[in-house]
Amino acid sequence: MALDKNQIAQRIAKELQDGYYVNLGIGIPTLVANYIPEGVEVVLQSENGLLGMGPFPVAGKEDADLINAGKQTITTVPGSAFFDSAMSFGMIRSGKVDLTVLGAMEVAQNGDIANWKIPGKMVKGMGGAMDLVASAKNIIVAMNHTDRKGNSKLLEKCSLPITGLQCVKKIVSNLGVFNITKDGFECIEHAPGVTIEEIKSATAGKLTIANNVREMSF
Repeated sequence: MALDKNQIAQRIAKELQDGYYVNLGIGIPTLVANYIPEGVEVVLQSENGLLGMGPFPVAGKEDADLINAGKQTITTVPGSAFFDSAMSFGMIRSGKVDLTVLGAMEVAQNGDIANWKIPGKMVKGMGGAMDLVASAKNIIVAMNHTDRKGNSKLLEKCSLPITGLQCVKKIVSNLGVFNITKDGFECIEHAPGVTIEEIKSATAGKLTIANNVREMSF
């Protein structure tokens, strides 16, 4: 069975390492804050000016003054710091962010990402994604494997406007986990109940299957 968005976030949280500074993009990536493994200390950075973001607040405990870049209410942790956007993007552009987790509309087999615009639809702009893909040391994409019409979003080449070139290192989709290699997408894990044949039929880009491919665990 394909994963839901919380399971995608939970699997990505396993990629976090102690001491990491992490930026979580809008959408599924924000949910990663709820699944940080026990014993792992990371500092979550929000590009609107916060270092030390906590999990989402419980119902009734929201503070409208505390929001992330997607305008969702959040919590802070002891030692959190607030600052302006100039300092926030200074952190990003100077390479201080160890890991960025982004959503995507499309990812190409060489690591190109398109995640900000669909031609003909109104958008507010690229936002901080341009800086993040240019400066982060590691980028993981959280996404559904296909669009609502069943078309693959893991492609040979992106058809939508590009956000960043050859920057994605790993994808966690609702069907599995994929590394970006010189030979395209490499499936290293499959979601529980999802077959390799299902993954192959849902992937338009070049796909290889790791010799030690395994079922995803949480």
